[in-house]
Amino acid sequence: MKKNVLGSAVCAMLLVLCFSADAQQPAKVPRIGFLWGSSPQAEKHRLAVFQQSLQALGYVEGKTILVEHRYAEGKLDKFPETVAKLIALKPDVIIAAPLTAIRAAKEATETIPIVMVTSVDPVANGLIQSLARPGGNITGLTRLGRDLSGKRLEILKEVIPDISAVGILRAGDREAQAISLREYETAGRALKIRIQPLEVRGPTPDFEDVIQTATKARISALVVITEPLIRRYAKQLAEAAVKTRLPSSCEATEYVEAGCLMSYMTSDTENFRRAAIYVDKILKGRKPVDLPVEQPTKFEFVINLKAAKQIGLTIPPNVLARADKVIR
Repeated sequence: MKKNVLGSAVCAMLLVLCFSADAQQPAKVPRIGFLWGSSPQAEKHRLAVFQQSLQALGYVEGKTILVEHRYAEGKLDKFPETVAKLIALKPDVIIAAPLTAIRAAKEATETIPIVMVTSVDPVANGLIQSLARPGGNITGLTRLGRDLSGKRLEILKEVIPDISAVGILRAGDREAQAISLREYETAGRALKIRIQPLEVRGPTPDFEDVIQTATKARISALVVITEPLIRRYAKQLAEAAVKTRLPSSCEATEYVEAGCLMSYMTSDTENFRRAAIYVDKILKGRKPVDLPVEQPTKFEFVINLKAAKQIGLTIPPNVLARADKVIR
């Protein structure tokens, strides 16, 4: 009898010790891999929005969530190597914005969830099966940047009624850049505006040279495609455009804040806030295949009146009245 009591007591003690040991095991801290196309300085606004959204969701970076940031510094061809090293850290989720980064992640893993923030059509470009049912391990947001190409040209035509030719500035001839150019060419034909491709290359783009080329080709205005290398040198671009008195329409607000004339784009603030929400849903057990890809609902039209004055351009009152933000 005593042996049975003693045995029961020992078993009970062992169970308590086991439960105690389990309770002392630290909870696994989720790890996120974030693939940025440009530099920390150029991406600081987007990063701040993402971090604020994580905090609002209850995460404390460095304590309850780990985020591994990888910056391409405009060298997008390095993404396959970067992604391979990132996957070796076994992240729970990967976030990618540049198309090159999204493709590299898609090719590298079929199991790790990927949250994309892309300006291209993810269905037409083979990233997902459909917006409602993405399929595979990719979900996220499409900014519909390409669908806004025609709108930017229309606004330029309102500002410069006799506009006849527009230069499309890109960096290199990567897939996303080629898609962008085709969209502007299609919109240009409909508006009877000649589209002139312009290109800068790294590591330090010479904007003054390419803009001089544009003016010699009788270009009336410049449209700047959002690209990591160009974003990194947005201030230098703005200075070169103002120096040659060339109106510039850009695909992101940050270019206008750096000194370019205007921008029309989906809200970056909203996009990267929503990206954090996708991460939260996945970490709580949702599968990318069950999370529809979101389309934008908020757009931003920003005008820099200081730049307009510097290049001697008057913005029509009806256009100015539509601006969401005016920099004076």
